Amino acid sequence: MSGTAPLSQASGPLAGKLVVDLSRALAGPHAGMMLGDLGARVIKVENPDGGDDTRGWGPPFVDTPEGRESTYFLSCNRNKESLRLDLKSEDGKETLRELLRRADVLIENFRPGTLDRLGFDPATLEELNPRLIVLAISGFGHDGPEGRRAGYDQIAQGEAGLMSLTGSGADDLQRVGVPIGDVLAGIHGAYGVLAALLEREQTGRGKVVRTSLLSSIVGVLAFQGTRWTVGGQVPEAQGNHHPSIAPYGLFRCAGGAVQIAVGSEGLWQRFAAGFGLPAADERWKDNQSRVANRSSLIEAIEAVFAETGSEELLARLEAAGIPAGRVRSLDEVFAWEQTRSQHLLLDIEHPTLGRIEIPGSPLRFFDSDGTETTRLRHGAPPRLGEHDHSIRDWLGEDRWLGESAMAGAGVAGSAAGSGAP
Repeated sequence: MSGTAPLSQASGPLAGKLVVDLSRALAGPHAGMMLGDLGARVIKVENPDGGDDTRGWGPPFVDTPEGRESTYFLSCNRNKESLRLDLKSEDGKETLRELLRRADVLIENFRPGTLDRLGFDPATLEELNPRLIVLAISGFGHDGPEGRRAGYDQIAQGEAGLMSLTGSGADDLQRVGVPIGDVLAGIHGAYGVLAALLEREQTGRGKVVRTSLLSSIVGVLAFQGTRWTVGGQVPEAQGNHHPSIAPYGLFRCAGGAVQIAVGSEGLWQRFAAGFGLPAADERWKDNQSRVANRSSLIEAIEAVFAETGSEELLARLEAAGIPAGRVRSLDEVFAWEQTRSQHLLLDIEHPTLGRIEIPGSPLRFFDSDGTETTRLRHGAPPRLGEHDHSIRDWLGEDRWLGESAMAGAGVAGSAAGSGAP
């Protein structure tokens, strides 16, 4: 049975669903945030001694009269309520049991086996609530010879091959500038939960959904993966130019750079004609030739671009019908009217920071006539323990512990299965 409290009435595709989020750091919290965006009530269970690890990750922090707030925490915990529970205490375990009896989804990203040791193994969870869907996110998978490894994003980027593809060359390997393994694991986890909810409509029973940082990165290697598995080539980092299409990448111009994507022969003919390049040159006559002779092509294009500033160059490229763009800094991205037109910034009221803007959901919902039908939730990330009283009142408990009794060890000693900067 799912349940909601009056304070959490919401619309959206998942309205009426209850998610209990035991996860920390980023992968699991990102999945929970996505489900909250869609209208689910998400109760974030936190260690009484400091809460989610990301509450202490910074700088930057923002100081308030009531303490400092981590901008990292704000990035992945909108639309949630915070409940402090010591899961090593019997009181904490009993409160969790009460939540799980009502829940539709449980999210956890402990190391494999940790939840079992806390007394919530799969058989126990099924006995508590046979309709419960469990999303378990790990670093490298829940089985296999290295299934018990802790998962941290940069380590997973390296182990899953992503860093070998990223950077200017083999001697300059780079991590992606956001914790992409964590974020992808969260996205894949939410996707799995939605599939399990749909299946539950037919079976009446829950499912355990598992994903990992490793599987989420390997699962999106796309054409780079098949370059090896089918083509027998080991891809390497080669900077800001596409390994299989040319010209496609970042090109220097007067005072800056622009990006172009010449992804078809028709575009190549237009681009060459518009910028005085010999389209029929044997080195560049087709895409395969251009890829093989990429260095000479880049040199020729940058020679043509050298006397033109980026704004004028972008205007010429647009007039010629060539896909092109600039590289924006994040302040420029969030000031950009196109970003704002897509509702990618949320204006929310935070309990200590006041009115703030945070990045929002990438989803929007429309009727066939183009009318936007569903406004996704815009709830502020919670303060630690902000909803302790209201959640316990809703559960009908009379065992309120008080903050002084709740400052125990919690579950901090259990290394996270996934999620790190």
